[in-house]
Amino acid sequence: MKFTTIISLLLLTLVDIGYKPNPVPKKKHSFIVIAHRGDHTQYPENTLEGYAMAAKNEADYVEIDLRTTSDNQLVSMHDGSVNRMTNGKGLIKDLTLQQVEALKVNPRNNTDTATYRVPTFEQILKLCRNKIHIYIDFKEADATATLTMLKQYHMEKQVLVYINKPSQYTDWRKTDPSMPLMLSLPDSVKSTASLQSFLNKYQPDVLDGDYTDYNADMVALAKAGGLQVWPDAQGPKEGSAVWDKAISIGLTGLQTDNPHALVQYLKSKGLR
Repeated sequence: MKFTTIISLLLLTLVDIGYKPNPVPKKKHSFIVIAHRGDHTQYPENTLEGYAMAAKNEADYVEIDLRTTSDNQLVSMHDGSVNRMTNGKGLIKDLTLQQVEALKVNPRNNTDTATYRVPTFEQILKLCRNKIHIYIDFKEADATATLTMLKQYHMEKQVLVYINKPSQYTDWRKTDPSMPLMLSLPDSVKSTASLQSFLNKYQPDVLDGDYTDYNADMVALAKAGGLQVWPDAQGPKEGSAVWDKAISIGLTGLQTDNPHALVQYLKSKGLR
């Protein structure tokens, strides 16, 4: 080991990021697999069937996209519009829950004759409780309403929340200071120095972004400060080469479009 590397590692053991991150939900595995919008290799994205398949295939989290209907009910859909994923038209925020529940989610292919629906947050909680953690991409929702439902199902310690804008961060820190919040890195963060400044200013509990946003030193700095770094690997090039690279820089979690394949890969590497 080079002398400079030894010095860097020694310095990282002494790092103080200026705050103590909130703990994430209890981990079953050393490497975390986050199923992006559920397991949509077989089922449509953000459906109960896709979430259930992710749990069956041993993912650690399902990622859901939380939005609010016109009558203040919580549902999961990535887009603000229902146009791409369903047989309907319009924005989630302009439709009632009854209207959203009447929609049919488009199947992955024409040979699939099953009927899929847009899931409510309550249905997701019932499905996932004690089976799989939930990564809430907080698209358009109310922190208090979300926390109330989490508490109703005793699941407030089974989730983390991805923050999309500053007002959401503020709301969650006021509503539940213990909730683990995840942030992506801005484009300006490219080094340990800029990462340290970002952490001091925004105090996230978990880091996201693309896995290519990180290098080994940045990952080591975050881990030394007690943060989890679980970025995105999903994309057309995702596969063993991407996963090899992620592991080589010290990452211990990834969001993926291929949860079953990633779990099997980790098992082949002795990481499960």
